[in-house]
This record gives sequence, structure tokens and C-alpha cells, in this order.
Amino acid sequence: MLNEDYKDMLHALSDEKVRFLLVGAYALAAYGYPRATMDIDIWVMPSPQNADAVLRALRRFGASLHNLTKEDLEKDGTVFQIGVAPRRIDIITAASGLQFEETYVRSLSVNIEGIEVHIPSLDDLIRNKRASGRTKDLADAETLESLKNSEQIAAPDKE
Repeated sequence: MLNEDYKDMLHALSDEKVRFLLVGAYALAAYGYPRATMDIDIWVMPSPQNADAVLRALRRFGASLHNLTKEDLEKDGTVFQIGVAPRRIDIITAASGLQFEETYVRSLSVNIEGIEVHIPSLDDLIRNKRASGRTKDLADAETLESLKNSEQIAAPDKE
């Protein structure tokens, strides 16, 4: 499921104590709804302390930082991409329709291939997918809502 680059990045973020949430298709998969994806989406808390930790993790991973600054990671709306699809890593500081702190409090800690990560609650994930407005995200939201209502959604593997 996770390629080696994804595992290395998640380990680097964890080792540096970065506050982050795994969002996108990998969060969907944790709920038992796998779908094809070309990247991994990692939402980091936009704050000064977390920004320092993110930069340390990116350096540890070996990412070329180009013009990425601490200030970029302290504000909502930054998207930093490493690599190319289908192995791209997206580091984001905002997620449509959600606030990081509130979402993190409601998040679930799950184990994905031996790595502990946090994912948004099912309701937050649905809210995010609806707020993005993209066709594939709206379809994901509909599927998640249907699975939730029919109680067919899988419980994520908790740590």
C-alpha cells in the first residue's frame, strides 16, 4: 500500500514530532474505501513550532526545499510537492472545510503498515470532500456517506 518514499516521509514526520493528519485517498483506505491515487496527502498544522519540525523532517527525508520557508508552513494555503505522480508527496497546510486543531482533536490514531498516523474522523473526511467541490471528491463523499448510513464502513485499525 505505502511505497518506501511514503513510509520514509511518515517516519521522518513522526520522528520530528510533527503534528499532521493523513488525508485524501490514504485516509479513505483506512476506512475500508480504497481508491486509486497518484499521491499521498499530508496536512500539517500551520504553526511556528510545527513549521520548524516539518522543515527538519523534510531535510531528514532529503527533500529539495527550493524556496519553501518556515513562514510558508505557518500559514494556511501552502502546498509543497515532492516528486512526481504516481509517487508524489503533497504537504499541505489547509484542507477544505476544516480547521486543523478541531479536526485533530476529533481524529483517529491508526496504524498503517506499522506507522502510527492520525486521520480525520469520518464526518470530517466527508465534510472535507464535500467542501473541495471536485467531482472525484464529491463522489468520495457520497460513497462514504452511503457506507456510513448502511454501517458498512470499516473501523480503522487503531494503534
